[in-house]
Amino acid sequence: MATREEQEARRETAYGRLESAPLVGERHDVLAAEREPDSPAVDLALSGTVFFDIVLTGLAAPPASGTEVAADGMGSCPGGVANLAVAASRLGLRTAVAAAFGEDVYGDFSWDILQEQEKVDLTASRRIPDWHSPFTVSLAFGGDRSLVTHEHPSPIPLADMARALPPARGAFVSLEAGSSVPEWALRQAAHGAKLFADVGWDDSQSWCSSVLRQLEHCHAFVPNAIEAMSYTRTGSPASALAALAEHVPVAVVTDGPRGAYAVDQTTGESAEVEGVVIEAIDTTGAGDVFGSAFIVGTLAGWPLEQRLRFANLSAALSVQHTGGSLSAPGWADIAAWWVRVSAGHSEADRKLARDYGFLADLVPRGWLPTDQRRASATIGRRP
Repeated sequence: MATREEQEARRETAYGRLESAPLVGERHDVLAAEREPDSPAVDLALSGTVFFDIVLTGLAAPPASGTEVAADGMGSCPGGVANLAVAASRLGLRTAVAAAFGEDVYGDFSWDILQEQEKVDLTASRRIPDWHSPFTVSLAFGGDRSLVTHEHPSPIPLADMARALPPARGAFVSLEAGSSVPEWALRQAAHGAKLFADVGWDDSQSWCSSVLRQLEHCHAFVPNAIEAMSYTRTGSPASALAALAEHVPVAVVTDGPRGAYAVDQTTGESAEVEGVVIEAIDTTGAGDVFGSAFIVGTLAGWPLEQRLRFANLSAALSVQHTGGSLSAPGWADIAAWWVRVSAGHSEADRKLARDYGFLADLVPRGWLPTDQRRASATIGRRP
């Protein structure tokens, strides 16, 4: 049995690993070659709910009724639509968000992180007095997570705020059964924006086909395998992909560490790539990171297989850190991973170096790994 000192040493090591944050690096404009004087000033427009997230990691098991469990790590960060916004911004997209923020400490923190640290355009967002910011507790254990959420409807409808979003190259929406594509997103598409979509979990388990009808307005749809199979009434991710391709030009089905499948009918490409296996600390927001990275590659005009691999890598790097939005990798994280893998001598590293050789042209020249990291994901921490 380990001594108390050995147990404490292990706990400190785990704490340092769980509380680590993505690397700091210069901003890298992946669309620099695409920009023209009359190009949209914004690359990606988003509207949705920003939650204040408390993330607890390293749980041995979820708490049972009447019990208490210890968490090895924790973090606080903006969540919800902020997951996509931060991931896109860190990968070089000029990102704008329409969302409601309370005039409470949670709202102050989320607003400052998004606007000041992550350089997200909040011009279309609103601060609302006497309104409690939406709140989520995420419990990470066993390679997955469970969520507890508390929120009140915004006194100002999101649709009203989203009308103020500037024209963009792309827009992202989360589809809902029994609803329709938001008017603001349709207006963005009418002005030339590519419309990307995912879908939330259906608590009713009815998987209403009205979601698929909404895809006629979308450029790309990026559900996970369970969602894709449920909505298409199919038995495998590949079958679900084929069914979705009948509804949308670009269909993508993600399957966690097993990889992703996609068809792009605008280019005639299809691709299937395996996942990047990295020890997961917190999977919160990994799907959002995948979606943002795929949008980056699509707007930059990359080949489909490259887009999928880049999105898989970005999502895998995000699960190494605590928190949803603030675990998203930037180009410094990708550069550090690429330098390590390309210098590796194992067969696994050599295969990754072959599969991800395109990063040699994408990673900014002269960048080297660094030990400087972003601030830990926690609220109100003072130096």
